[in-house]
Amino acid sequence: MDALTHTVADIHKLQEVAAKLPQATLDTTHFFANGMYCRVLFRKADTLIIGKVHRHEHFYIVACGEVTVLSDGRKERISGPCVIVSKPGTKRAVYSHTDATCLTVHRTEHTDLDKIEAEIIEDDPNAMYDAYNQLKMPLKELL
Repeated sequence: MDALTHTVADIHKLQEVAAKLPQATLDTTHFFANGMYCRVLFRKADTLIIGKVHRHEHFYIVACGEVTVLSDGRKERISGPCVIVSKPGTKRAVYSHTDATCLTVHRTEHTDLDKIEAEIIEDDPNAMYDAYNQLKMPLKELL
């Protein structure tokens, strides 16, 4: 693991720069089971995804593939399978070196994605994707 001196603010700056680039379509599947929500995200190789800030502790799982994760002042190259306990306030930038599948698992009684996002995610007016992982605005407006 490589130590870095970056902060959540640095990842927000990276997000500002990345917003000016073409955006990926995020292949996302949602699962619900007895007070749990699992978001499964397939990442194509050479894709950078900058996540939102989470309010609660949850699992972040690299199911398969190889990614580099920037979060909590650290840079870590991870090969799946790998399970990480993600702390509140975590914001991640994840670069996939190979095709990869990553999951987050959250406690919630909701099954409506907008309600889940309001519960587990800090408000971010600059977020490029909505609760369904759909691009909020057309690409031409981002450029």
